[in-house]
Amino acid sequence: MRKLLVAIAVATTMTGAAALHAQTATTATREVYVKAQPTDVLSSNLVGLDVQNNAKENIGEIKDLVVSNGNLSGLILSVGGFLGIGERYVVVTPAAVEVVFSENDKKWSATMDTTKDALKAAPEFKYEGRWSK
Repeated sequence: MRKLLVAIAVATTMTGAAALHAQTATTATREVYVKAQPTDVLSSNLVGLDVQNNAKENIGEIKDLVVSNGNLSGLILSVGGFLGIGERYVVVTPAAVEVVFSENDKKWSATMDTTKDALKAAPEFKYEGRWSK
């Protein structure tokens, strides 16, 4: 009987150790690399891109991206001003800006259904604190 109990204890310990090892190996493995898809947009395609409204008027320029918890959560647009003088920044949701690549022209374009006045009236974003340049 004692030999049976010792055998069960040894078997249980070995099974538990194997399960623990397998669990550790599984937990330690994580995805590091991803594949960019042909439909993906790179940040370099966005930053510097002029934004037009539906009337084809230039209403701003994408200056920066806001990333929250690994996800794109905002586009910082420069609005108003001329040659950098008097411009201000606003943050808009990425869903509000339609970004398209034209295969014919090999160019990116951005369109937003708003006006210059609406963007000028939007809450201002300032590059200060942890975001100061």
